[in-house]
Formats: sequence, C-alpha cells, structure tokens
Amino acid sequence: MAYNSSSDTSLVKVLVEARLGSRRKMAEAIKQGLVTLNGQKAESYSQPVNTQKDKVTFEGKLVVLSRVRRIYLMLNKPPEIVSTTSDELGRKTVMDLLHRRYEGAGLFPVGRLDEATTGLILLTNDGEMTNRLTHPSYEIEKEYLISIDAALTQADKESLEKGILLDDGLTSPARLSRVTDEPPYNYKLIIHEGKKRIVRRMFARLGHPIKALKRSRIATLRLGKLEEGKTRELTPGEIAALRRITRLK
Repeated sequence: MAYNSSSDTSLVKVLVEARLGSRRKMAEAIKQGLVTLNGQKAESYSQPVNTQKDKVTFEGKLVVLSRVRRIYLMLNKPPEIVSTTSDELGRKTVMDLLHRRYEGAGLFPVGRLDEATTGLILLTNDGEMTNRLTHPSYEIEKEYLISIDAALTQADKESLEKGILLDDGLTSPARLSRVTDEPPYNYKLIIHEGKKRIVRRMFARLGHPIKALKRSRIATLRLGKLEEGKTRELTPGEIAALRRITRLK
C-alpha cells in the first residue's frame, strides 16, 4: 500500500491517501484498534506520522509510506469507454487511454461518467483530494452540455431549479441555461450531485431523453479545447485552484 506525502502528516490522512477508505471509515478503524503506529495501537486520528521513519499497519498489514509524485491528469473521455480502472466484461477503460509512463502511478478516476457520456474526467493518485471532490458535503459543481430534440418549457426549467423527484429521492436545485455556440448541444446544466446517471434521469423524467451528454467542468477545472481521447497534466495554477476549493492546504 503506498500513498503520497511529505515527511509529516496526520494518521488519518495517511490511511485515506493509501486509498484504504474514507476519512470517517478510517477514523472509526483507529477507534476500533485496527491501526497501529510503530507497533502500538493508534490513539487518535490526528496523531502525527513521520513518513520517513514511522511504521503504520492497518488490519495487520503494513502501509508503505513512500514518497510518490502526486499526479493530476485531465482526460476528455470518448464514448464507449468505461470510467473505471478495470472492467469485468473486458470493455476498454479510461486507463487504456493513458500513456505507459503513468503505469504503476496509482491513478484512479475521480467520479464516473456513464459509457455513452463524453467529456472531462480527472485522474489522480491524490486520495484526499478525491474524497473531497466527490463527498456531497463539499457540493462541488459539475457542468454538463446537453443535446435534446425539443425545447424545454418554463415549467421544465423551474422543475430543474427546484429539484426533481426521482426513484432515489429529490434532486438538489440545478442551474440551467441555453447554449448556442456548442453544437450539437443546446443546454448547459450545473449540478453538485454525483448520483448514477443523474442528468440523464432528470431529463428523462421531464420527457426529454438526452441525445448527447458531455461534462465540460468540475469545480474550477474546465475541459477547454482538449481533444477527445487525449490527456494532459494539470497546471500548477489549476491544482492550486482545486486545493483552495476543497480546502486543502
């Protein structure tokens, strides 16, 4: 198990960035005595860890405190690509689109897009940022471009803005606007939820099945003119902006 860190950090952050679970789950594991620090049961989730000297175990297994470069990649996902690290059905995944220099770097996608949806996916080995970008409490905005056949009514717009009742509950208020300069898309929707296929389900409930769907923004990160199927590393400014919005130091 490896994670990215400087020499000193909190114990719970070590475990989260090792991708062993959420902050809440790791704090509970520490409380239950499942974590040791230098051979002793950990006392607190905030215990400092020196990643150059200390030894941490989780459920009896050593957590390797290695210093690996944090990587943040933007990908413009094409259709028919699965946004997971592997696929039981043998379908092509986002990992297949990465350059071989990223093999073994521990990258994983932040959130998912369904197979037919295109656009922005962030891949990183920064577990703490991933948790914050995907946790509902941070209400991270996601922007989608949408193509439908018929125009939405004022009532449709108001329903999206107030929330739509789906099988798994009421959606949070969304922001809708018309688009005229991004063919074939004619609407833009901004949400801060990450439920499965939520945008498609919202429009289906309104009686407007989506023909094409593309994610164009996550928080401060914009897809821009990145070609479909291509990746690029985030700039220092883009990384700093994401760290600010997720309240990371």
